[in-house]
Amino acid sequence: MSRIGKLPVNLPAGVTVEVLPGNVVKVKGPLGELSQKVDVDINVAVEGTEVKLTRPTDQPRHRSLHGLYRALINNMVVGVSQGYTIRQELVGVGYRVDVQGQLLILSLGFSHEVQILLPAEIKAEAEPVKKGQNPVLCLKSADKQLIGQVAAKVRSLRKPEPYKGKGIKFVGETLRRKAGKSAGAK
Repeated sequence: MSRIGKLPVNLPAGVTVEVLPGNVVKVKGPLGELSQKVDVDINVAVEGTEVKLTRPTDQPRHRSLHGLYRALINNMVVGVSQGYTIRQELVGVGYRVDVQGQLLILSLGFSHEVQILLPAEIKAEAEPVKKGQNPVLCLKSADKQLIGQVAAKVRSLRKPEPYKGKGIKFVGETLRRKAGKSAGAK
């Protein structure tokens, strides 16, 4: 048995799961509603406050799908009950972030400002900048896949460079730094 797949998904209070025709799992909670199509070979059963997944055989394909769909359903349950937050720090002189509704306006040292229209499922806010600190962008959503994709898109606009560390990085991320040129080398 898959170590991940055999674990049941516990449902917190206020979260409901239903399996629709076509093996589509729909999860509703206080923070929203998410759905995921599950492979027809994987059986999804809701038993009280638990969701259990079973597979028909021990073929490698079934084993991999077993753990995958259990993890995806668990991510949906956590998303609609607690939500996901990603914080990104803008490191660089003059780097700024401004949020106007669903429009993200970034000043990243280019000759122009970069504008990104965020999906409706994502809430963004620019944390107030304190003196001596870098601007921080905070993204919140119930959908883990979508928020990760948007955060990666924002980071790709100006990846942190290895010499000074300028760019967009995740809060708490450690960067591999390189030494610059040494002055006395011949």
